[in-house]
Amino acid sequence: MKVIGVTGGVGAGKSTVLDYLEKEQNARLLKLDDEARRMQEKGGILYDAMVSLVGRNRLLANGNLDRRAVAEAMYSDEALKRAIEALVHPAVRKRTEEAIRDAAGEGISLFVIESALLIEENYDEICDELWYIYAIEPVRRERLKASRHYSDALIDSILKRQLSDEVFRRHADVVINNSGTPEDTRRQIEMRLNS
Repeated sequence: MKVIGVTGGVGAGKSTVLDYLEKEQNARLLKLDDEARRMQEKGGILYDAMVSLVGRNRLLANGNLDRRAVAEAMYSDEALKRAIEALVHPAVRKRTEEAIRDAAGEGISLFVIESALLIEENYDEICDELWYIYAIEPVRRERLKASRHYSDALIDSILKRQLSDEVFRRHADVVINNSGTPEDTRRQIEMRLNS
């Protein structure tokens, strides 16, 4: 089984690449943000520890964490941010390793992990290849405005917090330029998978 880690900045079009890998290449996908969110929901394995860290005042009426309130608290309190990351990242890594073992046992031939933090969290240790999904900044900005209705100020703030293109490229085994048409991107993916 081949394990590919897919990463890249916001608006680069990782979802397009993931959709293609899942639908056209029969890849098993694991999106680490979704996995972390599930673990923190009511009944999830991290729920009680998260409530202890952030307080019951950051719960919604249904008992789930208020994601926006937690995010705001994390970005205004560095110690809380570190504590949450120390809780969540190892649990997600353990779950990822279990999912890879399960997929290998099922005979899956292509397993894809997606996260913006693959490089920072050393996922190259468990991936055969790291793919950096790249798009030029004007394309990324346009996508974020069209799909998420982000303002220029919010986009600036997000881009400032992400790894630079240089760092992504230095760690990546493969760069997929997703600035053009879906057909261009598909061709690059197929060339890499068939090489």
